[in-house]
Amino acid sequence: MVTPVTLPRLSWGDPRAPARALLVHGLGSNGALMWRFGVALADAGWRASAVDLRGHGTAPRALDYTLAAYAADVAIAHPDDDEPWDLVIGHSLGGAAVTLAAADNPAWTRRLVLIDPGLRITDGERDAVRSSQDEAFMDVTVEDVRRDNPRWHEQDLELKALSSRQVSRWAVAETDTQNPDWDARAAAAALRIPTHIIGADPAVFSIFTADLAAEVCTNPHITMSVVENAGHSPHRDRPDETLRQLFAAL
Repeated sequence: MVTPVTLPRLSWGDPRAPARALLVHGLGSNGALMWRFGVALADAGWRASAVDLRGHGTAPRALDYTLAAYAADVAIAHPDDDEPWDLVIGHSLGGAAVTLAAADNPAWTRRLVLIDPGLRITDGERDAVRSSQDEAFMDVTVEDVRRDNPRWHEQDLELKALSSRQVSRWAVAETDTQNPDWDARAAAAALRIPTHIIGADPAVFSIFTADLAAEVCTNPHITMSVVENAGHSPHRDRPDETLRQLFAAL
């Protein structure tokens, strides 16, 4: 049985806003790195809240880093009035976690948007993910991050450097070890709410491509678009186009 932890939040927008969104980051990041979505949604009249996942940012540390554990944590995150979220956005690992949560409880949110989601990680892709995380742990200054990501906004550079210092390296390693069969495809197939996937450009780097995308999109509730010339974090590589695709899907 999974024991959930309570996740810390950052929020943008008026607490009384009629539409509420939850923002869930990816592996090795933190909630603050979802700021592009938070600012844009708040400007559009939403209340947006981002969480730090277990083992990340300032969230509680734990022993369980299975996908089920990440999903259990976000599943108990609700708006202040305990009504459903109007929108949940999940990036990468966060995309897998929110897919599992929404499939288990369709009343948790009215809509999903998944950003290059980690719904299935093959053995071959694990090497690329491990390499990316190893590089992130070495990029602990703003200049380190800028060298690898010259297009990013200054705040993304600052926050990525911070998140690399905050995250538990043990938690990241255990997320890999404890999920030998990293697969949320069954949950994606079970979704019965409107879901839009914003994929990264495979020519740059994406973990949601080809056969996986074709299989997941057989669910009639799921649609997809791709941010060309953007890697696995399109909201940092090409934020304006990513936000355009987000609002077009709402």
